[in-house]
Amino acid sequence: MSKNYWLLLIIIINSSILSSQNSETRKNYQATRIQEVPKIDGIATEDAWKNIPVAGNFVMVEPGDGTPIPDSHATEVKILYDDLAIYIAATMKESQPEKTIRQFTQRDNLQQSEYFLMDINTYDDGENQTRFIVTSAGTQADARITGSQEDYGYNVVWESAVSQDENGWYLEMKIPYSALRFPETERQRWGLQFSREITHRNETYVWNYIDKSVGQMAQYTGLLTGINNIDPPVRLSLYPYIQSAYDSFDGSNDFSFNAGMDLKYGINDSFTLDMTLVPDFGQTAYDEVELNLGPFEQIFGENRAFFTEGTELFNKGNLFYSRRVGSTPLGFNAAQTNALDSEQILENPNRTDLINALKVSGRTDRGLGIGVFNAVTSETKAIFRDTITGKTRSQVTEPLANYNIMVLDQRFNKNSSITLINTNVTRDGNFRDGNVTGFIFDVYNKSNSFNVEGQAKMSNVNLPGQNLTGFASFFAARRTKGNFRYRVAHEFANETFDINDLGINFTNNYNNIFWGTSYQIFEPRGNFNNFQISLYGQHRRRYKPDKTINTGMGGDFFAMTRERFAFGGSLDFNSKFRDYFETRAENTFVTYKPFASSRFFISSDYRKKFAIDSRIYVEEYFDTDYAYYGLSVEPRFRFSDRFNMVYEFDYGLQKERPSFVNKLDSNIIFGIRDQKTVENSIRANYNFNTKQGLSLSARQFWSTASFGDNSFQKLVADGELEPTSYNTSIFRDPDANFNIWNLDLSYRWQFAPGSEAVLLYRNSIFNEDKLSELNYTDSLNNLFTNPARHNLSLRVVYFIDYNNLRNIFRS
Repeated sequence: MSKNYWLLLIIIINSSILSSQNSETRKNYQATRIQEVPKIDGIATEDAWKNIPVAGNFVMVEPGDGTPIPDSHATEVKILYDDLAIYIAATMKESQPEKTIRQFTQRDNLQQSEYFLMDINTYDDGENQTRFIVTSAGTQADARITGSQEDYGYNVVWESAVSQDENGWYLEMKIPYSALRFPETERQRWGLQFSREITHRNETYVWNYIDKSVGQMAQYTGLLTGINNIDPPVRLSLYPYIQSAYDSFDGSNDFSFNAGMDLKYGINDSFTLDMTLVPDFGQTAYDEVELNLGPFEQIFGENRAFFTEGTELFNKGNLFYSRRVGSTPLGFNAAQTNALDSEQILENPNRTDLINALKVSGRTDRGLGIGVFNAVTSETKAIFRDTITGKTRSQVTEPLANYNIMVLDQRFNKNSSITLINTNVTRDGNFRDGNVTGFIFDVYNKSNSFNVEGQAKMSNVNLPGQNLTGFASFFAARRTKGNFRYRVAHEFANETFDINDLGINFTNNYNNIFWGTSYQIFEPRGNFNNFQISLYGQHRRRYKPDKTINTGMGGDFFAMTRERFAFGGSLDFNSKFRDYFETRAENTFVTYKPFASSRFFISSDYRKKFAIDSRIYVEEYFDTDYAYYGLSVEPRFRFSDRFNMVYEFDYGLQKERPSFVNKLDSNIIFGIRDQKTVENSIRANYNFNTKQGLSLSARQFWSTASFGDNSFQKLVADGELEPTSYNTSIFRDPDANFNIWNLDLSYRWQFAPGSEAVLLYRNSIFNEDKLSELNYTDSLNNLFTNPARHNLSLRVVYFIDYNNLRNIFRS
């Protein structure tokens, strides 16, 4: 980067630090200290709730802008506190209570229920908030909010209860200080926002006015004062668990029993230690595996609670892909291919076991966020047996490994931040190590109308006898105010940039430019509650050698009517595309013709018993038969307030795609591929109440890849292809028929706050062969002739609060 680039950055950051926050009118609520704790039953009739201040006068945030809430739906909130917790009582008036939508769901699943929401920002920094939601049916949800990102993997223990009558519905909440992190000061000043969702009216109201046309919603909190001289108890929570499982597959049966514990300890009022000891992730959801014929690994979502809760600091800069911890050993594939002709592989685990993990995170009273993460995985070995001599040998596929993250995140001006993050993976012995350091900034001007953000990352990979250092950067500037907005961005990475030890990046060696502009409305206009149209473009280049990859431009639109019917789409045009990764060889590329793509979707009103989502995608390459067509249909049924189901059907057809097949000596062989994909899935829930429910999830995925006998070509100069002979009976046959079935049926019971029992049955079947000529029905019949894996497990987690335990022993 040039010196002028960094000089501009320093000027922008310094000017923002020196500027003061734009003066604004903030509502202020003063909490009342109490001596006698009210009962949390949804009926706020105790004396403690009488004659204290009321937070009211809510105003509309969706779909309108600042319209006062009607008297028929007036909403009032009161707050109490003591040395243990804060207590909230809310009254939601409703002139037509029979229209209030109450849907029984489990934690963090709101569906279409109406709800009350409270955001608390204990540092009043305009960025980091803790969200608590209670629905009209009594379901709890909680999340950590960072800017516009909502992390509902965050779960803490708190209490709530609801009641209703002919005048509306009512709520009480108890938020213990163990669920919050706050500065160690005598007088607390917290950002505060209340929100009420009135689903049947399609309206949302907030306590403190939000100007949607400027900045982010998190910057518009009111102020909570009056919480003074609190002496919170020790914040120590234990989550011991026991789990037993029975597994049956192809005549082999296995029974296992595990026990372990998670621990959460408040080092002080601001910082929290989380640990998992003897972890077991046997009941995590299955991964949605697909037929992967591309050059990159398939990415899966994180299903392990420890790696989803309270990780917002560690996700800065997208350097932390938590599935790396406990992933497939580095030497897994080598063990598969390096076995001798006379050897049989007895064991080759496809994942490493986590020994333990911990994270410490929090924020000082000056807005400095500090995060430390550490995890250790065990040594993994492949076991081979010689079929002639009977002797066995082992090969280390992944050594003992240590994963570390260190984050410093400074907030300032209630709208900006600068972050320094380092990730490190150290493996025992003569294996690969990785280290990455990133500097990140996200800065708004005084009026929240303009934003600049950027990243600079340095990677270092230490291989046996080799050390590689890489660099990547990103810079973007955008207008964040008004109906018309614009954005320009630049991203760069050299050819040795690699963060794949603990992060994930598919590509490097690029030098790209992006631009975009948009128009959107913030108040209903005509038949629309929301409307947005955008134009955008990009120019992608290879860094070394300096060559054009692709240039393209397009536009998209989104609209939602007053009746909550949404629709939208996009249209893109692109020049020819040089693909340097499909070839699986360095500094070589295949050229794809110029192409155009279009998308269109509709989504009907979810408030109705029946709703449907549908998407269509078309991609056409000019002067060739290469094309892709996709269709998705997703109907959803709400049979009652307790039972709902979503079915999804996805179909994809790829025609005449030039695709990598094999490497033969100095030749790279391609083939013309047709690929069909069909996916069916069902998600259904029946909830007895908000604490007990049945959940069903089933997925069947089928995909075939077919290469014609005379479709093979070899790669020549300038990324072109020319016909060649290729014998699939001698070399690798690229045809594929991939079919997989997964079913999860679970019963979940939250028998006490923070404590639950989960009984889970799983059924899975997998088949992959070369029979690409089979149709869907025949392939499905073949799938179910394969042995099925059956797994039945019971997991019980019990929440123990140290203070309650201490009081019991004192008694």
